[in-house]
Amino acid sequence: MTTSNGLSPQISPPAAGNAGQLLQVRGLKMHFPITKGVFGGVKGYVKAVDDVVFDINLGETLGLVGESGCGKTTVGRCIVRAYKPTAGQMWYYGGASPTDLAELNDDQLKPYRRDIRMIFQDPYSSLNPRMPVFENVSEALVNLTNIRGSEMEDRVKDAIVRVGLRPEYIRRFPHAFSGGERQRIVIARALVTNPKLVICDEAVAALDVSIRAQVLNLLERLRQELNLTYLFVSHDLSVVRYICDRVVVMYVGRIVEVAPVNDLFRQPKHPYTEALMSSVPIQNPRHRNKEARIRLEGEVADPSNPPTGCYFHPRCHYAQDRCRHETPALRDIGNGRQVACHFAEQLDLKGAVLGDIA
Repeated sequence: MTTSNGLSPQISPPAAGNAGQLLQVRGLKMHFPITKGVFGGVKGYVKAVDDVVFDINLGETLGLVGESGCGKTTVGRCIVRAYKPTAGQMWYYGGASPTDLAELNDDQLKPYRRDIRMIFQDPYSSLNPRMPVFENVSEALVNLTNIRGSEMEDRVKDAIVRVGLRPEYIRRFPHAFSGGERQRIVIARALVTNPKLVICDEAVAALDVSIRAQVLNLLERLRQELNLTYLFVSHDLSVVRYICDRVVVMYVGRIVEVAPVNDLFRQPKHPYTEALMSSVPIQNPRHRNKEARIRLEGEVADPSNPPTGCYFHPRCHYAQDRCRHETPALRDIGNGRQVACHFAEQLDLKGAVLGDIA
């Protein structure tokens, strides 16, 4: 059921499954129109996010993974309301009462934009090169708070020191810093408003391998010190295994599996997750070549014209006739796991090489 503007009607917030839930995403959709002709007539929609459901618990790091183009970045941008969702609810429990972020206008969003911040992928393009570090970091305070003067400078310096840089650096310009230092400045900018939820959008993907571990350790330390909650968007499963508590796996705008990180790596329940696990780099030479990598046939489905039934069935080695005609629902299978596969209980899927998993 939808209203005249195409959005789902306002509903009461779902009861929190436990007192520690911070965000509940229900039926989230983000469909981008495909226009044609001089008058921009809509001829279809790209279903970048299609009926996504998941929870983020207070204090955890939830991973969101999948191939490029699966919609994971769009989910993060919907949560920070860079995009207004086409439909669905995003119930935020960090305030005095549950609030559906999807329904708020720009003025109503202001306090929640202090609470929910984003760390972008590219530290080179996400900082304004014409502004010194102080102005880059303090911009959120200027736009979202009444903090000014010496208090603002103290807040900026405190954020810079927390990420491992010297306070006098606030007068320098971004070009004076390395990629790793710039990403620390981007992290400081996200932290300066004292947020509760931080969306990390490929936060270490643009960094050298030698710098990634330092930034990941920094993020984990900040999470513990500041009681932060992370949604960690990444395509790098090695990074996800290191920093995340639970993992959500997406394929063509839909969630196919949710599980605690170690359970997911040891025994995936969805064939797409199994293929992802086979691509995880094996660090221990003794375990290499023991398992053949699963190479998926065909191309990723077109989100503007997805296949019928299970979106993954054209590439799935285990697909049956039911998969071609019936869309599998995301369902609980016990032990904190969810999967969207008709045959999850029957399949014996292989995880990443156990010798490399702590």
